[in-house]
Amino acid sequence: MQFSEFLHPSHVLPELSARTKTEVLAELVRPVIPLFPSVSPEAVVQILLERERLGSTAIGDGIAIPHGNVDGLDHIAVVVGRSTQGVEFDSVDHKPVHIITLVLAPAGGAGMHLKVLASLARLLRDVNFRQSFLSAPPSQLFELMTSYPLA
Repeated sequence: MQFSEFLHPSHVLPELSARTKTEVLAELVRPVIPLFPSVSPEAVVQILLERERLGSTAIGDGIAIPHGNVDGLDHIAVVVGRSTQGVEFDSVDHKPVHIITLVLAPAGGAGMHLKVLASLARLLRDVNFRQSFLSAPPSQLFELMTSYPLA
């Protein structure tokens, strides 16, 4: 299984314009809304913010993996954003995040959702991958993300 099953080229954002956690979440949600017309972008952002209140999804090393289960989704959707400036995301290491990967899953579909989250965490923890992702030109980001199998 590959990330390409969950990630579309238009869901890779090479430079996020948002500068706050809430703005970043809204920017990451925007590309997937056309796939799920019955889903309100504001409601999805609220689900993600509620999850953030339980504990930050910024796991250190410049990485955040916000995620949530959303009614109205029929499959997992992933959006990846890069911020060269960095965004304050209440990270465990108190550093800004530069790679933010959003995972939205259907409500009640925890099995695959957890597998995708675990695979992303493993991939993004790899310092060589992070360096490649942060330095790659925009045209190579989708290929870079999808060249790794889900573990």
